[in-house]
Amino acid sequence: MGISTHILDTAKGRPAAHIGVTLEREDGGRWTTLHAASTDEDGRCKQLLPDGQELTAGTYRVRFATADYYTAQELQGLYPLVEITFTVTSPEQHYHIPLLLTANGYTTYRGS
Repeated sequence: MGISTHILDTAKGRPAAHIGVTLEREDGGRWTTLHAASTDEDGRCKQLLPDGQELTAGTYRVRFATADYYTAQELQGLYPLVEITFTVTSPEQHYHIPLLLTANGYTTYRGS
């Protein structure tokens, strides 16, 4: 399956486009970058795994580079970078990691 994300700017009530997103995997205490992308106009990255790479069990991290987004929105954001670390236990499932974002807070959950 795979890993996807989307970002909703809850203060504006619309998707957060053009935010840099990086997928990393932990291996022996070190993080390895697997893929870097940017959210589309709908605030989505539909597949964060590189082409041809299968999802395996382990610990992953999605990093959202929010500072440039805040600057483009003419906002002073508190969190220039948001990291969400999660565990893949069932690689046959799809993991959707959404981010609900405002300039002074964020939340996440396991999406579908």
